[in-house]
Amino acid sequence: MGRVEGKVAFITGAARGQGRSHAIRLAQEGADIIAIDVLEDTPYAPYAGATADDLAETVRQVEALDRRIIATKADVRDFDALKAAVDDGVAQLGRLDIVSANAGISTAMAHSEELSEDAWTDMLNVNLSGVWRTTKAAIPHLKAGGRGGSIILTSSDAGLFAYENISHYVSAKHGVVGLMRTLALELAPDMIRVNSIHPTTVNTPMVMNDATYKLFRPDLENPTVDDFAQAATLMNALPIPWVEAIDISNAVLFFASDESRYITGVRLAVDAGAAVK
Repeated sequence: MGRVEGKVAFITGAARGQGRSHAIRLAQEGADIIAIDVLEDTPYAPYAGATADDLAETVRQVEALDRRIIATKADVRDFDALKAAVDDGVAQLGRLDIVSANAGISTAMAHSEELSEDAWTDMLNVNLSGVWRTTKAAIPHLKAGGRGGSIILTSSDAGLFAYENISHYVSAKHGVVGLMRTLALELAPDMIRVNSIHPTTVNTPMVMNDATYKLFRPDLENPTVDDFAQAATLMNALPIPWVEAIDISNAVLFFASDESRYITGVRLAVDAGAAVK
């Protein structure tokens, strides 16, 4: 038996990166998947968005594990679309047990007073309000199942302490912690656990791009990935520049499984020791 055998997980941002990794890791341990992704470029983002082909690849890899997956184009900024995706997934798969609110963006980087209104609003709309909408759409199904459940919110080390030039990102990720703690209290009577995961830099398209390299190496005109790696390594206690998506997925699996059945309201840093440095 797998660690989440027979359970169903709803994952946002599942077309690639951490979201795809979460879907595959949970499927390896027996879960069926409800997957959504916006499948569009994000304004102000310095990297291309996921595509329909990316989401199809997630479907292919989950189905190769002999698990079922319902994959839909949906935007966490659109509650009606989220609700329709979850409702349809539960109707087809029969239940909901796990929620991974993973979808997130990185956008324009600047001093706070230089950020545009749109950049600030878009960031909070996806990285904080989108997490809230995800839980809002999923909670009725968790409660209706009467079996408890697990909600895992993806925050960041930027949800634990501050970084310069990304105040909108830091604010959103700190907000996720407040949402997590509140939901942990509200849902405890239904045995629904709520926790947050706080990665350091992760080897995904959202991080591995020229804008991030420049954020970490403003002293260089055209920093390379190797320049970024040097600076990123200094941020962590363990001598590595970043973690891989699977490292976050293993934490998601722990929170999704009964191994964490009495753990709720916890901030788990998967960050190579950055939070204690």
